[in-house]
Amino acid sequence: MKLARLAFQHARPYWAWIAAVLVLQLASTIAALYLPSLNAQIIDLGISKGDTGFIWNTGTTMVAVCFVQLATAIGGIYFGARTAMAIGRDLRREVYHRVNALGALDVSRFGTATLITRNTNDVQQVQMLVLMALNFMVSTPIMCIGGIVMALREDVGLSWLVWVSVPLLFAVVGFLVVKLLPLFRDMQGRIDDVNGVLREQITGIRVIRAFVREKFEAERYRAANLSLTRVSVRVGNLFVLMFPLIMMILHLATAAVLWFGGERVNAGQMQVGSLTAFLQYLLQILVAVMMGVFMVMMIPRAAISAERLDEVLSAQPSLAVPAGTELPTGHAVEFSGVTFGYPGAERPVLNNVSFTARAGTTTAIVGSTGSGKSTLLNLVPRLFDPQEGTVCIGGVDVSELNRRQVAGLVGLVPQKPYLFSGTIASNLLFGRPDADNDELWEALRVAQAKDFVAEKPKQLDAPIAQGGTNVSGGQRQRLCIARALAARPQIFLFDDSFSALDVGTDQRLRESLHEATGGATVIIVAQRISTIREADHIIVLDNGEVVGAGTHDELLDTNDTYREIVESQLSIEGVA
Repeated sequence: MKLARLAFQHARPYWAWIAAVLVLQLASTIAALYLPSLNAQIIDLGISKGDTGFIWNTGTTMVAVCFVQLATAIGGIYFGARTAMAIGRDLRREVYHRVNALGALDVSRFGTATLITRNTNDVQQVQMLVLMALNFMVSTPIMCIGGIVMALREDVGLSWLVWVSVPLLFAVVGFLVVKLLPLFRDMQGRIDDVNGVLREQITGIRVIRAFVREKFEAERYRAANLSLTRVSVRVGNLFVLMFPLIMMILHLATAAVLWFGGERVNAGQMQVGSLTAFLQYLLQILVAVMMGVFMVMMIPRAAISAERLDEVLSAQPSLAVPAGTELPTGHAVEFSGVTFGYPGAERPVLNNVSFTARAGTTTAIVGSTGSGKSTLLNLVPRLFDPQEGTVCIGGVDVSELNRRQVAGLVGLVPQKPYLFSGTIASNLLFGRPDADNDELWEALRVAQAKDFVAEKPKQLDAPIAQGGTNVSGGQRQRLCIARALAARPQIFLFDDSFSALDVGTDQRLRESLHEATGGATVIIVAQRISTIREADHIIVLDNGEVVGAGTHDELLDTNDTYREIVESQLSIEGVA
């Protein structure tokens, strides 16, 4: 069972705490079992005979036993809670690191919403089950077995009540567990749906408001929420049914003990104190079973959560993780017969692409929407692996370099600029934490971001909201460019990174980049011809294939696809 394997595997580092829980819970349970026997002695040997001294002595012993039970119960709960919380922490950390190790395709296969749910709600379900198990795993069986033994010591004639009530309670619990298991599985999926819809709406709130789609999105959320509510109500209905059934069994057992025990007292077959102790032991047994029921009721949902966690933890990255090889001496980027397609796609996005981006030059990638430009660029930092062909840096296949080596060579400015919550400085230091302030200001100057950063009251310490939503699109793009520049890579990848800039800023930025990048390899994906017309080498993509290569002037004269792109933006005379 995946739940047991997951729990035992992560509980091993905390065996000392678990041992403390076992000892303390054992002591607490033994003390609880001893109390009814002392109470029976007070009734039968003290009250019935009028022996005040015996009552005081036995009562003092009962008080001492109560203090022992209280202290050991508190200690057991303390160590149990520490163990459960530590296991939850380790699980969250392990899921987080596993997700970070997965490739982009692996993450998209799971989906962002379900990964968030698995790292929060699913871990919490396993964590709570461990907590309940540590609190009742020892006390419940000892209380049941010890209670039966102690009850039989008081009176064997009433033992049949134990053999009837306990199995009946287990039968009720078993029926409810069978009904709850599929509902809990469905509930976790519904939580994924709610998280997915909510996350999508929060991320796209500007688009929703721009198109006045609040009512439509509210209806989407209502549908997802209603679906979760219906499953939750079905689960709640079973829980509501469970408590009356359990209480009915407890009250029937109490009534049966008083009825049949009273007859035995009248017949002189047992004493009143023994009857009282037997009733207490029977109630202790049933309460212990009931607490065990609560734990058992959590097992189905925790088992589903453990299966979902195991799917993530056992997922193997589609990108092999090499130990790394000697860093290449050069940093030219070479594509050789590269073919790549996304899983489930009808045809490859890239087909037999070959070209070389040489060091110290700027290579531009142009093409119509959906021609595979961004996909091609993402192969360089090895966000994906080609299905055929190779991508090499300085003659070394990128698949032979580990992630840290690739990150040290390549600086990527993605098509969708993203900033992390923190400050401007913390975002610029993302690629090279040891950069000093002078280097950060130089990166901002080259990225044409120095002026607006200097105008902020806190300058480099100015706050940045999650995703960079508190700065404009153009500022966000320039800060992302500055982040790549501050890392000082040998290869710069700009994926349509100038689209939010006006023409003047675009031109100044390109001029500064030409000076700052020096002998680095620069690859630019752009829609705007004015951005790439000065490039040393231009690659034209169409339907994932290279249909032209050369300079701007050469392609205007020889390549129809490039001419169509140019004509769609400007007159030929304006760009010739």
